[in-house]
Amino acid sequence: MSNKLIVGLDIGTTKVCAIVGQRNENGKINILGVGSQPSLGGVMRGEVTNIAKTVDAIKGAIAQASKISNVEINAVHVGIAGEHIKSFQQNGIRIRENAEAEITKSELAEMNREQYRIAVEPGSKILHALPQEYTIDSRFTTKEPEGMPGTKLECKYHIVTGRVSAAKTIVKCVENAGLTASDVIVEPIASAYAVLNEEELQTGIAIVDIGGGTTDLAIFHDGKIRHTAVIPFGGEIITADIVEAFGILPKQAELIKTKYGHAIAEGTRSNVMITVPGIGERKPKQIMERNLAHVIHARINEIVQMVNDEIKMSGYKDKLSLGVVLTGGGAQLKDLGNLVEYTLGCEVKIGMPDPHLGKGLVEEVRSPMYATCIGLVLKGFEDMEPAAAANMNAPKAVKKQKEKSENGEGFIKGFFGSFKKWIDDDQAMDDFK
Repeated sequence: MSNKLIVGLDIGTTKVCAIVGQRNENGKINILGVGSQPSLGGVMRGEVTNIAKTVDAIKGAIAQASKISNVEINAVHVGIAGEHIKSFQQNGIRIRENAEAEITKSELAEMNREQYRIAVEPGSKILHALPQEYTIDSRFTTKEPEGMPGTKLECKYHIVTGRVSAAKTIVKCVENAGLTASDVIVEPIASAYAVLNEEELQTGIAIVDIGGGTTDLAIFHDGKIRHTAVIPFGGEIITADIVEAFGILPKQAELIKTKYGHAIAEGTRSNVMITVPGIGERKPKQIMERNLAHVIHARINEIVQMVNDEIKMSGYKDKLSLGVVLTGGGAQLKDLGNLVEYTLGCEVKIGMPDPHLGKGLVEEVRSPMYATCIGLVLKGFEDMEPAAAANMNAPKAVKKQKEKSENGEGFIKGFFGSFKKWIDDDQAMDDFK
């Protein structure tokens, strides 16, 4: 078992979650510590809107995870979301001087780095440049061109961009909490790490992560990520609708949504009444279960329709042989799978991080709501550099670990660029500052 640890930090609209993970001898993640704190109004639709409140929530979640795991936490892999996350396709071309020379790994890496320098809309930066497939001399297409000769090397890239200020604010929050951001990862990608396997990626599938403030979408086909999008609505807006419809407190609305809520009104019981305690000296309120379902359906159906529109726009609607995987806290809403299946016309299942979990606090995180945070831990182990884990050793360790981490070839290994590499780039760092 590796002594190295990775901490995932999911800064969500409704909660901030931290998970301490350790990879065991079977490649699974032992969960050593979990921390969760309400976001305290510091995050709206996936973006930090109040640094002080967000820092307090981060500190609380980290302190809790640190106490449970008995680990001093200094660095985290943090997620980024929000409607500012955009994606598009880009063709990269490289003309080689020696057509007989074999294409090398360093050439491919340099070609990938070049994509981070292309022009994007003002205020945005490229977070990920994800190679799709390569074409050699306009005639031979392959996913693995290394070792082949040729003059003209082309590659289709999936480019994911984000607003500089949003990324900068996340890093600032992490640093103000006394931590280092080892990497910043687009959350749909992190969720995919946690709930998809190689067969699903190859065959064609979409992952829909319904969080508190946003609904994140990532589409995979033929072993590559093909489309990403962030829809600026999630479970929180459904809760707000319930508050407005029935005149109850937000925490009461959240409770009845999770306990009694349905995505489809048909099938609910019209004679079942939900009792909500009155505010102050007021009498308790009686809410019909079916009326609650009507309110929920109106909003969740709108979100599902937006997901459907995004999938159509991607051009991969007819290529999702395995349909859709729902994850995130919102995926637990009753009858949601049936609604999505009816609207999208494809197979639907709930995505759980179970396949990647080993021992430890697995029952505490065996839920769709922890998929993103588990994915951040998994992504950390995929790309971990020695220094990233050396800062987080158990107190009993005599000295810091210096050996390199296991270079496990995970199924998504190499798909995604690194935000850390981006901010380490001299020119990019100048812009970032």
